[in-house]
Amino acid sequence: MTAVPLLSRALYEEVAELLRQRIFSRELPPGAWIDELKIAEELGISRTPLREAIKVLAAEGLVTMKVRRGAYVTEVSQQDLREVYELLALLEADAAESACWRATDDDLAALERMHADLEAAADPETGSRERFFELNEAFHLRLLDLGQNRWRKQLVNDLRKVMKLNRHGSLFKQGRIAESLAEHRAILDALRRRDAAGAAQAVRVHFANGLQAAV
Repeated sequence: MTAVPLLSRALYEEVAELLRQRIFSRELPPGAWIDELKIAEELGISRTPLREAIKVLAAEGLVTMKVRRGAYVTEVSQQDLREVYELLALLEADAAESACWRATDDDLAALERMHADLEAAADPETGSRERFFELNEAFHLRLLDLGQNRWRKQLVNDLRKVMKLNRHGSLFKQGRIAESLAEHRAILDALRRRDAAGAAQAVRVHFANGLQAAV
């Protein structure tokens, strides 16, 4: 692991973010034991803020605490994925329906521009897969913003952290990226028409297909 300088915010929060990124990058892979002593020595901190950071990650579902054995990076089962996708479909469909009434034309135009960038990132010759993943998440989070419910967005943020443990598994399936983009276009079309029921249904289809590709 590469030492990273810690920022000025609460130490345990910075340690939590550092470990979170190591989990997402697979530097700490699913099932890995979190060696508290080694990490504390590496960062030059006591084990107290490290343990507080681990508690944060456990609350997010990224870490699993095992009695008398310590903390381990969570291993996501197929059932876990089904449950996460089902909740995301419910919450994001609700956000899309709300966005039909609350988003301005300028908001939707900005969302369409974001999707154009996503399409460009998917280009096999000039795009970037990592950039695609970043923009794909940004597209979904922006749609949540347009739904204007911060509690819903907070729930989705936590669920998406767990979904990342699958390392974007659904999008690695052959042809899935193209399908996902087409599903996004269907969502955008319904939003433009202010078709709340259609937008919600398009989101549900999007997650149902994503789940099918992931498991």
